[in-house]
Amino acid sequence: MFFSRKAEPPTQKVAVILAKYFSLDVEDTLPWCAFSQTENEDAGVTVTLPFCIATQLNVLKEEVIKQLKGKLDDATLTFKQHIASGETAVAPVTNIKNIIAVASGKGGVGKSTTSINLAFALMQEGAKVGILDADIYGPSIPIMLGNPDAHPESEDNKHMQPLKAHGLVANSIGYLVPQEDAAVWRGPMASRALKQLLDETLWPVLDYLIVDMPPGTGDIQLTMAQQVPLTASVVVTTPQDLALADAQKGISMFEKVNVPVLGLIENMSYYQCRACGTKDYVFSKDGGEALAERHGLPLLGQLPLDIHIREHGDAGTPLLITSPENDLSESYREAARALSMQLALTVAPRKGAVTHIKGDPIGIVGKA
Repeated sequence: MFFSRKAEPPTQKVAVILAKYFSLDVEDTLPWCAFSQTENEDAGVTVTLPFCIATQLNVLKEEVIKQLKGKLDDATLTFKQHIASGETAVAPVTNIKNIIAVASGKGGVGKSTTSINLAFALMQEGAKVGILDADIYGPSIPIMLGNPDAHPESEDNKHMQPLKAHGLVANSIGYLVPQEDAAVWRGPMASRALKQLLDETLWPVLDYLIVDMPPGTGDIQLTMAQQVPLTASVVVTTPQDLALADAQKGISMFEKVNVPVLGLIENMSYYQCRACGTKDYVFSKDGGEALAERHGLPLLGQLPLDIHIREHGDAGTPLLITSPENDLSESYREAARALSMQLALTVAPRKGAVTHIKGDPIGIVGKA
């Protein structure tokens, strides 16, 4: 008697295609795939991605349907996104699933610009995002959001409501004190202020809170890394040797306090002539890639030196909001997708009940 081999379930077939698409193992992608109705396999397959890639979902779905060759169609294959709350050593902050520190070993590498544009890119990829400006001595996020004169409101004189700008919720020391006052604070005072800023803000439910860290690897940075429930970090650098040496210190700092480094972002990678298209590597070439390889980290993005990035930052008109179809905007979204996926693959979801997510009854002030 001959026995026919049992047909491979459609969930397995979808998982195999996804594994190839994302260059992963099937063991990684199989948990994403489930029957839409457990009691009725003919109802189709639902894929729940643990990272955000909203702008690419249609392309991904079409590719999977194409490779399935009629086994599933647009009506029986569903894609969703669900960002889990990552495990941290420190107790989590109410309503925040993941806190990601964007850091640099030195100033002047475009860390704050990268932070704000990554936040908007993650938002465009379907995540709920906020930003905390922890750059105590040079809070630039209010300027980049176009509301430097705004101030958080408080109903009980104990907790602040975050401001909202262009769909992003934010708080910054720059909204609370004049910049020249914060600039003379000593380390312990600055660290306490930042911890209060994080804990006493009534954040809505956020998939990601991007923290624009102060440059360097000193007392404030160490205090933040040890006392704030950071899920992970990203290090920003430019390609030249001086910046790379400081970026390496930033990587070492996070490793010492057991905060995962998701990868590097190389800023000002090149300047591209608008007239002829020639690329000039003003600050050297491929330094970020070499540093990433040395530490076994992914290079999440290589962003050009471009006047539009500076202009939008100074004007408070976010690049990704005013020019979403711009190639620069797509570069930031590509980095954001890589960041989100890397976090999902490297940081374990929080164990047990996620009791710190309370919901969104919080009023938010500011401009839409």
